[in-house]
Parts: sequence; structure tokens; C-alpha cells
Amino acid sequence: MRRYDRLKEILRLDPERDYAEIYRLSSAYEFPWDMARALELALYRTYAVPSIGNLLARTAELTDRAQKRYDDTALLLDAVVEHGFESDDGRTAVRRINQMHRSYDISNDDMRYVLCTFVVMPKRWLDAYGWRQLTGHEQRATANYYRALGRRMGISGIPESWEEFERCLDDYEAAHFGWDEGARRVSDSTLALMASWYPRPLAPAVRGASLALLDDSLLRAFRYDQPRPLVRKAVRGALRLRARAVRLLPPRRAPHFARQNPEIKGYPGYPSGYRVGDLGTFPGKSGSGGPGGQGRSACPVPHGAGD
Repeated sequence: MRRYDRLKEILRLDPERDYAEIYRLSSAYEFPWDMARALELALYRTYAVPSIGNLLARTAELTDRAQKRYDDTALLLDAVVEHGFESDDGRTAVRRINQMHRSYDISNDDMRYVLCTFVVMPKRWLDAYGWRQLTGHEQRATANYYRALGRRMGISGIPESWEEFERCLDDYEAAHFGWDEGARRVSDSTLALMASWYPRPLAPAVRGASLALLDDSLLRAFRYDQPRPLVRKAVRGALRLRARAVRLLPPRRAPHFARQNPEIKGYPGYPSGYRVGDLGTFPGKSGSGGPGGQGRSACPVPHGAGD
């Protein structure tokens, strides 16, 4: 295979019909590392919406159990990518996501905004740091993939196209980004989690590099100091150099999914693997339950109506 043969395969597919396969090929073959980073940033920026960041702080999932929450989120989302919406694991993953979200009073607008970050942030990351940019073909498939996920999550008013997803994201952030003390705790905990994946002496540098990748709207919302210009230039330049190196590599012949990422710490600790149905939290229940003994915890915040 040549470097762009996978892209040729993608372009032969129909983004209106084959969106799940296109998204799988892009995520697991073309950009597995970049997609992981982009989706991390997508979820991270949602903390800057106070209604989201404050809820996450009150659940304590991203402050007291950050690695577990990270693992479960990545594994649940990727189960759908790997196995498809209609597979047993895909259906179970969506059901688990819905069970967790419906245990809390989360507005449809916030849910739709989070969905928008999944659509928009990967393209923006790849435009800046990818070995190639997403094609319009892949953008349409990405929008259709998350429209399908959003429908299964019961979200209403889902944007119709990638461009509408982008406008929805930008408008929502302009209207809602702001300071919240709890959200800042969640942000600090997430930065500490990312630093923990590297040797301890590197932790300050990893935190600094992470902050250097944030845009000014996020820095203002969390009240972080502006990174030094030279640090920003060095971090972003290093990512662009990586992209040039990756462009010279042969195409990936085997898929790489989230469960294979080294930053997923819970999965290797499950002696016999994990069951998708045991991932995540089980608000309102107590006891150890789930792999690793951390899956079920009492719900510390008010439930939504009807729960």
C-alpha cells in the first residue's frame, strides 16, 4: 500500500450511506493518535461551559476518579467506532452512555454542544497538526456519524451539516464560556491526569505544553495565565514536525483503537478484559460492581425529572 491508498478507499465510499465505515477508517487507520488528542481537547473544552463544568465537579468523577472516567469514556465511544451502531457492543455502549446522562439534569442544549465538539475539534486539530487535512468527504461522514449517535442519545435540534455543527459550537461558546470554580477544579484535575502518563519529572513540562495548546477563550474561562509565546511556538512547532514525519511513514495496515492506547490505564488491569456493559458509572447504586471495583457509586447530585 502507498501512503494515500487508504484515502482513495475512503473516497470510494458514500458519506451519506457509509459514514460509519468512513469514520472508522479515518479514526483507526489514518489518524488514531491525532483523533485521541482531538477528542481529549473536545471534551476538555466543554468544562468551560459552567453548567457542564460545575456538574462534572459535583459528580467528582473527573476529580476523584479521573483516570477511570477517562478510560470509560474513551472505551465506550470507541466501542461504537470499532463494532458499529447495530452491533451488540455498539448498542450496549450507547445504552450505557444514555443511562449515565439521564441520571443527571443535563439540558438538551449542553448535550448538543458536546456533540458539536466531537464533530468540529478533530478537523481543527488535523488542520493544524495532522499529516494531512480531512477531506470534505470525511467531514460529511463525520457529521453524519455524530448525527446518528446524537439521534440514539435522544438529542434534538442536531445540526444538519458539518458547517452547521461548527456554527453551533462557535455560537454556544461565545454565549456560554465563563468562569466557574468547580470547572476550574475539573480542568486542573484533567491536566494533572495527562501529566501522570509521563515520568514524574516531566509533569510540569507536560502541563505547560497542554496549556500552550489551549486557545485564548479557554485560558480566559479557566483564568490561566497566558503561556509564553516561545513555549507556544515550540509546542505547536513540535506537533507540526511530527506531522511531517508521519506523512513519510507507510500506511497503517491494522486498525488502532482506543483500547490499545497507552494512556488507557484501567483496561490492562482487568484480568480477563472488560465488558462494555460494566463501563462507566452507575449513579444511584452503591457497591463495588464493574471491572476494577470502581464502576458503581452513589449519585451526589440531583437527578433529572423522571429518574
